[in-house]
Amino acid sequence: MKKFLKYSILSICAVIFLIGAYFTVKGYAMYCKVLRDNPPAQAIEKIQNDEDYVSIDVFPEMYLDAVIAVEDRRFYYHPGIDIISIGRAVFNDIREMKLVEGGSTITQQFAKNIFFTQSKKFERKIAEMFMALRLERMYDKDEILELYVNTIYFGSGYYSVRAASLGYFDKEPWELSDYESTMLAGLPNAPSVYSLDNNPELASQRQAQVVSKLVKYGYIKEEEGERILSCAP
Repeated sequence: MKKFLKYSILSICAVIFLIGAYFTVKGYAMYCKVLRDNPPAQAIEKIQNDEDYVSIDVFPEMYLDAVIAVEDRRFYYHPGIDIISIGRAVFNDIREMKLVEGGSTITQQFAKNIFFTQSKKFERKIAEMFMALRLERMYDKDEILELYVNTIYFGSGYYSVRAASLGYFDKEPWELSDYESTMLAGLPNAPSVYSLDNNPELASQRQAQVVSKLVKYGYIKEEEGERILSCAP
C-alpha cells in the first residue's frame, strides 16, 4: 500500500510538472510576441504623454498607502512577483482546476492591463509574470506605482486616477481627502461593481475593507480609521 501511494504521489507530481512546463513554454512565447509587437518602452512613453497623467509626487500619502495596503502589501519588497501570494494562488487554482485566484502584484496587474487580454488562461498568467519581472528591471518601484494608478479602471468610464478623482469628486488627485483617497483605492478591485455612480453602498463596504487593511498593516491606528470612515458626506 505504501509503495502504491509513493508511486501515485510521484505520478501526480510528474503530471503537475509537465503541465507547468507546458504552460510556461506557451506563456513565454506569448510574452516574446508582445515584446516584438508592443515594446514596453514605447507603450509606457505613450502612457506618460497622456494629458491626464499625474506624477506620483503629488498624490496624497493616504491614497498611495491605501493602494499598496489593499492591492500588494509587499510591493516594495518583491521583484515583480510575490512568491507567497503565487504559492497560495497556485494551490487554490489546482484545487479548483481553473484560475480562481491570481496572486497578482501591482506590477503584474499593470502588465496585464497594458500588454495582455483579461482572459483567465494559465499561459497569459505566465506571460504576465515574465513581463512583470522585465518591467521591474526597467523602472523603479515608484515609477511602476505611478504607471499603475494612471492606467487602472475605476468604473463609470474613468481609466485613470485623475479622471476618477475629477469625475467622482470634482477634485484634482492632490486635493483628495483621506475619505476620498481610501474610497478611490478600493474601486479598481471590481470597478463595475463598486462604481460610485451605480453602487455607492457597495463602494462604501469596499472602502471599509481598505481602511481595515491600512489598520492591519500599521499604516494608521484604529482610531484614525474610524475617523476616516466617519467623514462620509
